[in-house]
Amino acid sequence: MKAAVLNQVGDDKLELRDDVTTTPVGPQEVRIRIKACGVCHSDLSAMDGTLPALAPGVVGHEGAGEIAEIGSAVTQLAVGDHVAITFVPPCGKCAQCVTGQAHLCLVHTLSAFTSPRFLVGGNPAFGYAGLGAFAEEMVVPADAAVKIDDDVPWDVAALLSCGILTGVGAVLNTAKVEPGSSVAVIGCGGVGVAVIQGARLAAAARIVAVDPVTEKHEVAQRFGATHATAPDGVADLNNQLNGGMGFDYVFDVVGLPATIRQAWDLTRRGGHTVVVGAGRADAMVSFSAQELFLHDKTLHGSFYGTANFRRDVPRMIALWRQGRLDLEGMISKRIRLEDVNEGLQALRGGGSLIRQVILFD
Repeated sequence: MKAAVLNQVGDDKLELRDDVTTTPVGPQEVRIRIKACGVCHSDLSAMDGTLPALAPGVVGHEGAGEIAEIGSAVTQLAVGDHVAITFVPPCGKCAQCVTGQAHLCLVHTLSAFTSPRFLVGGNPAFGYAGLGAFAEEMVVPADAAVKIDDDVPWDVAALLSCGILTGVGAVLNTAKVEPGSSVAVIGCGGVGVAVIQGARLAAAARIVAVDPVTEKHEVAQRFGATHATAPDGVADLNNQLNGGMGFDYVFDVVGLPATIRQAWDLTRRGGHTVVVGAGRADAMVSFSAQELFLHDKTLHGSFYGTANFRRDVPRMIALWRQGRLDLEGMISKRIRLEDVNEGLQALRGGGSLIRQVILFD
């Protein structure tokens, strides 16, 4: 089968191979025939080493497809089911799962991440985040797939696997934004737009989109931002909207020390700073002990939007059906697997792209 392979971390291109096979399906695993996969900034982060990845391996983690084979112990899925996938499959039994933090479950994740999931030219290869969705097929734990209705388009379903749960979830699950509040969002790519949509769903009164790429400002307003500005203009908007006191909630969707610090500084005393962007392990952010005490702000990390995969995917589909969550509008371009490197390069270049989705036959 065809797949896009990262030969070593640091490569800026993936190698398209047609001699790739999956590992055999284990008793609690399923084989998925991939139908669509989003091109996410986290894939770039895996390639350049910002996020942990093992090579050689197949990249891609935001996908949807059809069950092609099930393991002998799998009972919740059947061949032919349409599914969305997750890179943090909840086991439902560990301490994290039973205390309402299923997104932090590591039971399946560690073994899937560190075990070969493919053979490339007969040699073992990994799947990024335990998946590897830039491939025509992949084998994953059954808990990494959730059944969806057959009428949900494949490209829409793919977005549910990462970007939508991460962005909307950061608002509804992590921060629990209150109606009528003020929100600022730093970084307006695919996940940032999902955060903006989440803030709109939460009935925030003012939603300020902050991005240096001016082409993204109109896009952000189309999805619910009430204001949009470059980083150097946000102080004026803070003065105009909040009397200079800061926003109730500020979301950093970039993950750089400078943007995290900016998000903190834009948050009012007693407000909430939410870090959604995935930063490097060696990127350090400084706060003084005094400001942490005096300002009484809350600094949240938001991994995967604090999402409960099995609960939140159906919820997002219900909101999409009601026209309250625009998923089709987030798809800027549909491409083929053969175009993946061009898609990754376009993502590096910024511009007004929200999400590119790879469609498979």
